[in-house]
Amino acid sequence: MGKKVLIVTGDAVEALEVYYPYFRLLEADVEAVIAAPTTKTLHTVVHDFVEGWETYTEKPGYLIQAQTSFEEVNPADYDGLIIPGGRAPEYIRLNKALPGILRHFFETGKPVGAICHAAQVLETVRDVLQGREMTAYIACSPSVEAMGARYISETLHVDGNLVSGHAWPDLPGFMREFLKLLND
Repeated sequence: MGKKVLIVTGDAVEALEVYYPYFRLLEADVEAVIAAPTTKTLHTVVHDFVEGWETYTEKPGYLIQAQTSFEEVNPADYDGLIIPGGRAPEYIRLNKALPGILRHFFETGKPVGAICHAAQVLETVRDVLQGREMTAYIACSPSVEAMGARYISETLHVDGNLVSGHAWPDLPGFMREFLKLLND
């Protein structure tokens, strides 16, 4: 039986941060399942860095289908977890089923990939991040530190079962490291 990875997200997920892992997993013969608050077609966004702007810009992106809802997920059925960024993390973290899903992956030592604004989701299980190290989009460094974790300024970091990345330009290394953990 092949590996199976859960991707948790929602509307306003950063397009590259959901599509790149999704297709990279499929390319590696790993079943990738996208879960969201509800089973629906999700709207992605495209974040970019534009000269002269002090923050990133946002434009509408592609659509992508969530195959299941958080409430329907049995995390024991999955070998790894990926949490993309974008604006989705700020609202999916309010879903009551999500902390139990996240906690399962940390407590069982299964690989967890968190990129960009995913740190906002991890705030719901801050106790499992205490004393850990991770990176995230720089604007999320206060969230990382508020969880009791150490913010790493490098754009890619691995701490045990946790692979973290700064933003979408770091996806090649992020997925390389995630797949190493998944296949160990």
